[in-house]
Amino acid sequence: MAKNSGFVAEFKQFIARGNVLDMAVGVIIGGAFGKISTSLVNDIIMPAVSMLTGGVDFSQWKIVLKQAVVENGEEIAAAVSINYGSFLSTILDFLIIAFAVFCLIRAINKFHRKKEEAAPPAPPEPSAEEKLLTEIRDLLKASR
Repeated sequence: MAKNSGFVAEFKQFIARGNVLDMAVGVIIGGAFGKISTSLVNDIIMPAVSMLTGGVDFSQWKIVLKQAVVENGEEIAAAVSINYGSFLSTILDFLIIAFAVFCLIRAINKFHRKKEEAAPPAPPEPSAEEKLLTEIRDLLKASR
C-alpha cells in the first residue's frame, strides 16, 4: 500500500502544479480557436473561393468512384467518393491555426529576448577612494 500512497501523492503533486492548469487552459482555448478557424475557412474563405470558381461549392469537390445503387426507392449500396475539396478546406484550416500559433510563439520569444536584454547592468567599478577605504578596512580587520 505504501507504493500506491507514494504514487497517489506524486500524482496529486503533479496535478497541483500550475503548468498542468496552464496546459488545460491552453487546450480549451485551442479547441475554441479551432472552431473559429474552421468557421473562418468554411463560412468566409471558401464562399469567396467558390465565387472565384464560378459558384462551385469548393468543399463539395469530389471524385466519384462508385455511384449509389438505389432499388425501389431504397439505397442498397452507398456511393464512394474522394472528397478532395473537404480535404483542401481542412488543410487551409490547419495552415491558419499553424500560422496563428507561429505568431503567438514568435511574440512570446520576442518578449523573452527583450526581458533578457533588459537585465540589470553590472554594478559600477568602485572608485579609487572606495578601493583605498576597502584596503584600510581589511588591514584593520587583519591586525586585530
